[in-house]
Amino acid sequence: MRIADDDTRARISVTDLLVLLEGRATAGLLLLFAFPNVLPMPPGTSGILGLPLVYLSFQMMLGHRPWLPRFIAGRSVPRADFAAIIARSAPFLARAERLLSPRIPVLTGPLALHIIGALCLVLSILLLLPIPLGNMLPALAISVFALGVLERDGIWIVAGSLIAVLAAAVVWGVIWAFFRGLALLLA
Repeated sequence: MRIADDDTRARISVTDLLVLLEGRATAGLLLLFAFPNVLPMPPGTSGILGLPLVYLSFQMMLGHRPWLPRFIAGRSVPRADFAAIIARSAPFLARAERLLSPRIPVLTGPLALHIIGALCLVLSILLLLPIPLGNMLPALAISVFALGVLERDGIWIVAGSLIAVLAAAVVWGVIWAFFRGLALLLA
């Protein structure tokens, strides 16, 4: 991404990315905030990146253009850190881009985008839960949805849906096991 290589910038803000992505901003920002959670990251990353995901996916569900409150839009990271994230993500994104092409347009139409936004909202909430490594599958599902929307590829939307079901099952299983164990402890 050219913004990561821009030596004139000390920091990269969310607003800078909104301007750069133009019409594809919602899906692009969903990918940007979700994909780092697919990779092993320091604890707390999902909390920081999850709030904008909830907000953006809610807007996508409603069919609104992305708008972020100042406290999110003004957030920035040092350019070097942003470049490192891009460098870590680049090999995956290059492989994914070769597999993407416009297919099954009904799955990327306006109604589908509302449904995808609702699914991403649920996944974003799951991503925020403090479950060790429990953020990776919801983040992967959101990333796959975002790539599918960006390239209008219905196959990727289907894949994102399957990953979303798996993510929900895993998180539900962890929550169920936690409460079951708690009940056994208190009994």
